[in-house]
Amino acid sequence: MLKHRGSTRALSRRSPPMHHPYASLIGLVVEEQRSGFSKCTLAVAEQHLNPHRMVHGAVIYALADTGMGAALYPTLAEGEICATIEVKINYFKPVVSGVIVCLTEIVNRGKSVANLESRVFSGEALVAKANGNYSIFTPRTSAA
Repeated sequence: MLKHRGSTRALSRRSPPMHHPYASLIGLVVEEQRSGFSKCTLAVAEQHLNPHRMVHGAVIYALADTGMGAALYPTLAEGEICATIEVKINYFKPVVSGVIVCLTEIVNRGKSVANLESRVFSGEALVAKANGNYSIFTPRTSAA
């Protein structure tokens, strides 16, 4: 189960934390989540490294993508969900160890599309920055 520490989910219309198997698989933790903001962390381990002994870019991308969803999710109305349309990420510095922190904020929230920005840090160093667009919609119920 996705861990939530220090969550301020009272701002959300949703209750218990969302079950997120992929985040659990890679050790991604949502430390803080409120309407329009999230803080996610990941303690670097052997399985996060590429053949050059640096954190694989996909791990950093997963932090940004999950952080964006976590920041957007509390803004959704009952029955709405969100899905990634696109994420553009720039990598600035390699990460080899320690804890990676991703801070995400909503840039613009429209009725059907939201734009978010994530900043990813290793210590005080900005290692990546991402910008993403997310679709906001109510899933159709399928006829049985």
